[in-house]
Amino acid sequence: MSKFKQQWLGEVSDYAHISLSLLIYSTALTLFLLPYKVTTGGIAGISSLIYFSTGFEVQNSYLIINIGLLVLAIKILGWRFSLKTIYGVLILTVYLWVWQRLIEYLTGAPISELQLIGDEPFMAVVIGGLLEGLSLGICFSHNGSTGGTDIIAAVINKYKDISLGQILMTCDVIIISSSFLVFRQDEGSLGALTQMVFGYTALIISGITLDFVINRFRQAVQFMIFSRNYSRIASKLIDCGFGVTVLDGMGWYTQTERKVLVVLTRKRKAADVQRYIKQIDPYAFVSMANVQGVYGEGFDPMKAKIRQTRPTLVFATNNKHKLEEVKAIIGDKFEIRSLEEIGCRVDIPETTGTIEGNAMQKAQFIKQYYGFDCFADDTGLLCDALNGEPGVRSARYASVNGKDHDSQANMAKLLANLEGKDTRAAHFQTTIALIYKGKAISFDGIVNGTIATEKHGDMGFGYDPLFIPDGYDQTFAELDPAVKNTISHRARAVQKLCDFLNSETQPKGPKAETGAAKQN
Repeated sequence: MSKFKQQWLGEVSDYAHISLSLLIYSTALTLFLLPYKVTTGGIAGISSLIYFSTGFEVQNSYLIINIGLLVLAIKILGWRFSLKTIYGVLILTVYLWVWQRLIEYLTGAPISELQLIGDEPFMAVVIGGLLEGLSLGICFSHNGSTGGTDIIAAVINKYKDISLGQILMTCDVIIISSSFLVFRQDEGSLGALTQMVFGYTALIISGITLDFVINRFRQAVQFMIFSRNYSRIASKLIDCGFGVTVLDGMGWYTQTERKVLVVLTRKRKAADVQRYIKQIDPYAFVSMANVQGVYGEGFDPMKAKIRQTRPTLVFATNNKHKLEEVKAIIGDKFEIRSLEEIGCRVDIPETTGTIEGNAMQKAQFIKQYYGFDCFADDTGLLCDALNGEPGVRSARYASVNGKDHDSQANMAKLLANLEGKDTRAAHFQTTIALIYKGKAISFDGIVNGTIATEKHGDMGFGYDPLFIPDGYDQTFAELDPAVKNTISHRARAVQKLCDFLNSETQPKGPKAETGAAKQN
């Protein structure tokens, strides 16, 4: 099944479940809570109080109040959540209107006079609370909302490790408490207090049910799969959208090496995993266990608070010289980590054929496989007399297999190729590709100069002993590092990077500065 089709089916499933959940919610409200004058929480509770006080139908005030709150949902939770929230508000409004018209048609009386289970208000509270909690749990689990305080709860839950039921309960206390004032005039203090207690009871039952349903939807399982046909099983699971980790193991009885597959997935998909395993190897040894929590991509975000005064940026390099230069320029505002510090020990591909393309390719690789905001650089020395060589191949200019980095061999080849040329003009170019807060942008730094006829100086790295920047009579390898860090190609690119990061951290930073990224 294609990824697009999976996403499409997922969206259809979400809307179907939201529709079902709101049908349950409207049933709880119109058949069990409103007829017994039980005030529920949220905007539905406010609308109920308006209905009890004025007779203004619930769905009308519910829709009016939610229109304003939807602006908050769009800004904080994004269009995907907001579209489903808008859908939820509209369909619940329709459901409430249909229920009231249907009840009036069948009984000839408004819903306030309908008591489906007779003189049993407490039983109505229990049933109504259970149905309400069940409906909200299903709705939230499929990225939907009934609007109102659900929006506030979803916003807080996005950033804080507080359960949805607790948030809603806190928000709803004031609403339910206010029912005492509404009912006191008609039913006296004792009657109003009784109705308020019923409201709190329904709220507690709803909150507990909501948390139970949410946890059931989020419950995850861990598979450990032992099979000699592990490669086919792993490939099948990957093709079907599951994540797989292969561990090295040993069967102690046979003293033979074995591979162990580890798979984490939602419990509702456990049967799919078992079916795929059985299709390939019905004799595989499989262990399945419930896990209390799974955090990371595809599961729940970690919401534990950490004390971190500086944001982290990964610089996609292990070159100590580059790290020292960049850290000196950026300063202490960000924590700069190398590839080694994030556990990246693979060769990052550089196959685009351009300096800009290679830098962005490296940054995207780190973001995709390690998750960190990051930046990567690629540098080339371009000589006019050699039509831009060594260019993108600067680090491997003298390499035979395209993998070796031999600075001495590179410089020797460059000097040989420039022998007898009319001009020795050249320029260094560094391009830094940054992926930060979902944005991808690149910054160029260029310094012009000439290539010396022989090496001078023992500082710096790469072609530094040969490159004399314009305005100086010494090579980069002879200049004081502090001087080089103010005029070098990398320094200029990093300075543009810093300017951009500073503008991003300002509350109203000028966006126009980002346009300088491609300037030299």
